[in-house]
Amino acid sequence: MTQLKVFSFGGGQQSMAALVLAAEKRIDFPTFLFANVGDDSEHPATIEYFHNYARPFAAEHGLELVELRRVMKRTGEERTLLQQLKRPGYRSIDIPARMANGAPGNRKCTGDFKIKVIGDELVRRGATEDNPATVGVGISLDEIGRANDRRRLPHELVVYPLLELGLRRTDCQRIIRSAGLPLPRKSACFFCPFKRPGEWLDMRREEPELFEQSAQLEGLLNKRRAELGRDPVWLTRFAGPLREVIPAGIDVLPFLDGGDGSCDGGWCHT
Repeated sequence: MTQLKVFSFGGGQQSMAALVLAAEKRIDFPTFLFANVGDDSEHPATIEYFHNYARPFAAEHGLELVELRRVMKRTGEERTLLQQLKRPGYRSIDIPARMANGAPGNRKCTGDFKIKVIGDELVRRGATEDNPATVGVGISLDEIGRANDRRRLPHELVVYPLLELGLRRTDCQRIIRSAGLPLPRKSACFFCPFKRPGEWLDMRREEPELFEQSAQLEGLLNKRRAELGRDPVWLTRFAGPLREVIPAGIDVLPFLDGGDGSCDGGWCHT
């Protein structure tokens, strides 16, 4: 039986570089699967790039680039991550919102809206535990520490073709540009709590509507937390409302913009 080979396409630079490498026959992945957590949840620039550049490029080079969405098994309805978070009476917080100490909380979003969605598609295409699908994940050499951080499903064999080629993020950028394509932004939900402080500042200055939507989501989550007698959660590590900890009208934040960690691991940000 022929083994199914797919690449998990996150919409960012590593995934786009992998698509170019597949077009150049440097890696053997005929199918790319993009688990879209929702047009209302992914950053709009990621959705725009997918439709304007990634999908046409794949079609031009005979590659299959498939957009997948989460479908609720009991009702058959599609549901986005933002819709899930806003559902009346929904008590879970499926994103890694920050606790009072700045540590991220539960992170069901990647599992439910990325890994499981792709896993279900693999089963639909014939993958089994005895004949698992090979799934390429876009981790580059400068992020090698995260290569074993991805949960594997029984019908998957996860591989890292960019690591095998010794490629770094800068190499991925060069590969994309060499194909005549613009660079995509780092892919993520626009309200992702793993966003760096400087990214929040840029959003408040350059994309105020998205910033306000994020602040409203944070407020909704904490309204529910208060009703349940629970401590508040935040979208940054600074344990305060987004509008207050990311002030308007400044160019530089008065604290270090260090990395917060991220789900930049082949499923959200690549």
